[in-house]
Amino acid sequence: MSEFKKTYDFLGGEVLLFDKDLEWTSFDLVNRVRNTLCRKMEIKKMKVGHAGTLDPLATGLMILCTGKSTKKIESFQVKEKEYTATFKLGATTPSFDMETEEDSNLDASHVTNELIEEVIKKFQGEIEQVPPIFSAVKVKGKRAFDYARNGEEVKLTPRKIVISKIEVISFSLPYLKIRVECSKGTYIRSLARDIGEELKCGAYLTELRRTRIGEYKIEDAITVNYFLENLNLFETI
Repeated sequence: MSEFKKTYDFLGGEVLLFDKDLEWTSFDLVNRVRNTLCRKMEIKKMKVGHAGTLDPLATGLMILCTGKSTKKIESFQVKEKEYTATFKLGATTPSFDMETEEDSNLDASHVTNELIEEVIKKFQGEIEQVPPIFSAVKVKGKRAFDYARNGEEVKLTPRKIVISKIEVISFSLPYLKIRVECSKGTYIRSLARDIGEELKCGAYLTELRRTRIGEYKIEDAITVNYFLENLNLFETI
């Protein structure tokens, strides 16, 4: 975990690395940091933004930019991301993760390490991926998840993404844990769905952690609680 510097210039621009907690939204994190800094500095407002959303059910690295450094956000967003993800094989959910209940169960007893290795090779390189219906992708001015939660059908078009590396960390039915290095716009939930379909048993995402954004690593991140508890350790200019 990174330690605080002695002096920070939040208005001039700082880049902060956070380890987002489970069930926090990306907006929750940004809002908490912004409000805390404004109170400490006795100012009414400050620009704070993040470089890449994480779902509430995901944890891990988020880059927050303050002040003039918010201009750098786009340059961070295009960097390669690394995740560790756990899939449950033999079942599916409408959201491809644990946000919704299981809606099907299939036999996964035929799945072996050898079959998994053969299947995941198909997802390495430049591929087309259909985003989850439970996502923030816009369709006719509305977010896809708005259609999904209203029970409306909507067709999402495939997007080109790049998965530069995908490898198995562990496998013990029904759970498969993998490491993925991928481009901006990759949905690991969709990867769970697609791998499940290729394995002919279905799958959905049960755990997701972002461990790297470009050269920035989770080991260098701090938690929100650490940030709040150690505000007295740094000065602002």
